[in-house]
Amino acid sequence: MPRSSLAATPLATGAAAPSPPMSPGREFVFALHDVARLLRTLGDQRAREVNMTRAQWAVLKRLEMTEGAKQSELAELLDLQPITLARLVDKLCGIGLVVRRDDPNDRRANRLYLTAKAAPVLNRLNALGERLVGQALDGLDASEIAALIKNMGRIKANIKRQLSCKG
Repeated sequence: MPRSSLAATPLATGAAAPSPPMSPGREFVFALHDVARLLRTLGDQRAREVNMTRAQWAVLKRLEMTEGAKQSELAELLDLQPITLARLVDKLCGIGLVVRRDDPNDRRANRLYLTAKAAPVLNRLNALGERLVGQALDGLDASEIAALIKNMGRIKANIKRQLSCKG
């Protein structure tokens, strides 16, 4: 190949070869990732309004829905390592929002419960959560939100199905 035509190729000039356009599916996944990251960032900011972390907020909210869960069950529900959850629960116990109680059927397990002190904190967190979601979904009507929920459920089921496959 003559030297002049080699210099004109993207690789010879150090420029990357143009990549093919992304499929709509890949564009959607990139957008979904960006939205999730931004929601986490906004959640971190909102949690600080009540001297909490987003992770502590998640523990309290999940515990509100599954009070009396074993610590290991809660870790699985939150997709956290047990040691990570243990540290979060230690902190929440230390500030008087959560208590551990022995499991009557398993001496090795603890069950987690909210204290009375957690109720006003959860009320504020729930209000913050509703405001955050309202801001994020501004401009979408109920039918559009319902369609998003339905479609995200399908995507979630597809991914779970793939995760359960062996290879």
